[in-house]
Amino acid sequence: MKQYLFTIILTASITFALSWAVWRLSLKFKLYPGIRERDVHKTPTPRLGGIAMFIGIASAILVSAANPFFERVWVPPQTLWSILGAALLIAVVGVIDDLLDLDWMIKLAAQFLAAGIITVGGGLQILSLPVGDMILVSSWVSISITMFAIVVVMNAVNFIDGLDGLVAGVCLIANGIFFVYAYILTRDSGATTYFNLATFLAAVLIGACLGFLPLNWSPAKLFMGDSGALVLGLLMATSAIALTGQGDVNAFDPEQFGRSQLLGAFIPIVLPLVIVMLPLLDFGLAVFRRMRAGKSPFAPDRKHLHHRMLDLGHRDRDAVLIFYAWTAVISLSVLLMYIATRQDWPGGYLVGIGFGVLGVAACLLVTLMPPARRPSSDAAPPASDTSPTSIPTPMEPR
Repeated sequence: MKQYLFTIILTASITFALSWAVWRLSLKFKLYPGIRERDVHKTPTPRLGGIAMFIGIASAILVSAANPFFERVWVPPQTLWSILGAALLIAVVGVIDDLLDLDWMIKLAAQFLAAGIITVGGGLQILSLPVGDMILVSSWVSISITMFAIVVVMNAVNFIDGLDGLVAGVCLIANGIFFVYAYILTRDSGATTYFNLATFLAAVLIGACLGFLPLNWSPAKLFMGDSGALVLGLLMATSAIALTGQGDVNAFDPEQFGRSQLLGAFIPIVLPLVIVMLPLLDFGLAVFRRMRAGKSPFAPDRKHLHHRMLDLGHRDRDAVLIFYAWTAVISLSVLLMYIATRQDWPGGYLVGIGFGVLGVAACLLVTLMPPARRPSSDAAPPASDTSPTSIPTPMEPR
């Protein structure tokens, strides 16, 4: 555990220092877009925070190569090198997009290329799924599903990049919970070492989010841009696939292992879906809403979930905290289901269900009953990485 803490602190320190440097240099050389009519923020704000996050992540990965405790993570070495290469590609394309607004087809092509680098070049693929005895015997089926999953998670994370501190905080919470689960699952498996790729990547992501959040908290001095959000999504998907996507579904035999291991087979699939549930719901509603109105499914509007929360009367910072609460409640409820069954707690997985029901009820209450609006003269204009009429999906340019 000490080595993981070292990795988190190292990544956070490098990311924070570089974020501050990127912020100062961006202001000095005016490396930020101008204020557009549809923008929410009123002060030009740099969007190049993803550079600092990528370098912090890459530094931690490279340092681990010299750390004997992480020797197993580098076996085979091409897996981590492919992850680094894919992250570099996404970071570069993201920076260009943040500065020049690339066409969505170029960005989507780069995302599939990055997913292919990890899947084909690194050999990291979903080989089996804990649904019956489903084993992906076809390499092309495995490659296709893995690439699609990576691209979907990347864009789901990028999709919620609409308020100050939203993506960094949500990813911090999500990866923190995923780290705990991955560590417990590895320990329960009887492995001789607790160091593996999934837990290591989760620790690196925790550090990157911790280091970036101070400059991204409302009012944000620096935005992570596409380069940061897409890299976070890329590594989150990769860590989930690394944990269970290459496992053997036959290993989860209910007659031999019981309910906790069966939950262990499903949680790595459920957790990523839970983490991106709100943005996926938002995207689905947006497509339905626009097509029903006879518009393009990718035509921008101002009816996304976080915009609706602002319209209800929530301030931008309050809306972010509510999103944090939703992520924590749902993710923790799933984790508690696994821990409760593993430890034979009274009630078993009902402990997690009960926590989830109470948490969701509380989140609904807070979401639907915002505090009284402040007088308009006292309300400060929210700073945001995205405009009220644009969400950074690959199909919907900024």
